Amino acid sequence: MRLVIGMSGGSGVIYAIRLLEILKQMNLETHLIITPAARETIIFETDYQVSYVESLASVNYRYKDISAAITSGSFPTDGMVVVPCSMKTLSGIAHAYEENLLIRAALVTLKERRPLVLVPRETPLAISHIRNMLMAAEAGAVILPAMPGFYHKPKTVDDMVNHVVGKILDVLGIKHNIYRRWSGKVTC
Repeated sequence: MRLVIGMSGGSGVIYAIRLLEILKQMNLETHLIITPAARETIIFETDYQVSYVESLASVNYRYKDISAAITSGSFPTDGMVVVPCSMKTLSGIAHAYEENLLIRAALVTLKERRPLVLVPRETPLAISHIRNMLMAAEAGAVILPAMPGFYHKPKTVDDMVNHVVGKILDVLGIKHNIYRRWSGKVTC
């Protein structure tokens, strides 16, 4: 399996880092784009170095590299995840404004009818954000907000991160066991 992972500057880069760690453990091929704002957010929000995050990917691309393999539909991939997906990046995707490699790769994913998962991490949402999510969804993207569930009784932040990452993997059809699934049984 070959996946494109885009990290934009929204809060929640830990979701992308954990996703990359899991995909690397599974020996899946990943092609990573980190925006300049995401680079800063990695430093602000985590104890990780950008070089560590880049080491998790099979291939790394420069943010403005318009000649990258992933700019063409003839380069086969099995989908793309933008995590976190900033409202700026969401707007670029929704309006097909291909100003950088991340947005171009997302639009290639959509035009080739491959899965595109957008993981916005913003609250509250402005009406323009909601409209952009609707436009992206109408174009074929899956909008998967970073909203952890609590039915699995998370004990740590890592448990909540794993839940969101597990939902991303579910949408991509990747089998995992990083969180306990809902069984429908409630014990009182």
